[in-house]
Amino acid sequence: MVTSLPQVPCGKGACRGQAEEPCGATIRRVLGDGSVTLASVGNPLAAAGHPQIHWLPDPLVLLPLAALTIVYVRRFRTVRQEAGGGKVRGAGAPQAAAFGGAMLALLLALASPIDGLGEDYLFLMHMLQHVLLGDIAPVLLLLSLSRVLLRPITRRLMSLERRLGPFASPVTGLALWLSLMYLWHVPALYEAAIEHPLVHLLEHASFFTAGLAVWWPLIQPIPMRRRLNGLWTVAYIGTAKFGLAALGLYLTWSTSVLYPYYESVPRIWGLDAISDQNAGGAIMMVEQSLTFVIALVVLFVAMLRQSEADELRRERLEDAAAAGS
Repeated sequence: MVTSLPQVPCGKGACRGQAEEPCGATIRRVLGDGSVTLASVGNPLAAAGHPQIHWLPDPLVLLPLAALTIVYVRRFRTVRQEAGGGKVRGAGAPQAAAFGGAMLALLLALASPIDGLGEDYLFLMHMLQHVLLGDIAPVLLLLSLSRVLLRPITRRLMSLERRLGPFASPVTGLALWLSLMYLWHVPALYEAAIEHPLVHLLEHASFFTAGLAVWWPLIQPIPMRRRLNGLWTVAYIGTAKFGLAALGLYLTWSTSVLYPYYESVPRIWGLDAISDQNAGGAIMMVEQSLTFVIALVVLFVAMLRQSEADELRRERLEDAAAAGS
């Protein structure tokens, strides 16, 4: 037996897609054994039995992803055809796999239930979306690029770098990353992004731009004039990753709700607003820490390979000199 109790106000989007019960009603379900459970349709004081799952909430998000995919695939095929179908350094399986991973990360962030769950129910899902948009998708996209793939626009990018002067440096990328990430987690801006679609779009674009800016000096699909060298690379990675992990640490151990919006939405999965906020902070902190470790491992392997290549070159020069004498 199902009965409806008096209606109460519901949070934005919490009742999106509800058709069986009126928005704001608390549903009392009497089970077969006589026990009673409450399922909220917008009541922040009771737990929602089953969250509304939304796939592809806005089909328009597919347009830029489709356009990017078409451009990349056409350029990739052109480079391969110009090489006669043989192996091309910078246009092989690793680049193709990285591009596929970048598109998957963007689809998960923008077209999967992660988007709706983060907007209607859980801070932790919104944080997962931010991680996908601001870190994982940008790094994979940059790994999918190379000099040969970017050849048609290389001169334009180098010209832009010259015009930017001292601003075209790793310091700028680091500053953009930390400032934009912290700025959008200011409660007023964070909640404005949830409430207003255009602000939300700007937030997503800012995260993606910040990710590209911070990873470009490390991956450098086109070499920069002002590069990172030696231990400066480690310092750069550490500042970027642990600089943002500090925010995740604060959210993980916070005991007061930083974003009041999540106090007014239905609670799901047995998480109250504080536990939800702590879990979201843990996602940010752990992801930043893991990314730091992975980046260091990749950097160390690259240094070993470069050292081996230098040693082989030195041996060849010594052998050539000995043979000439």
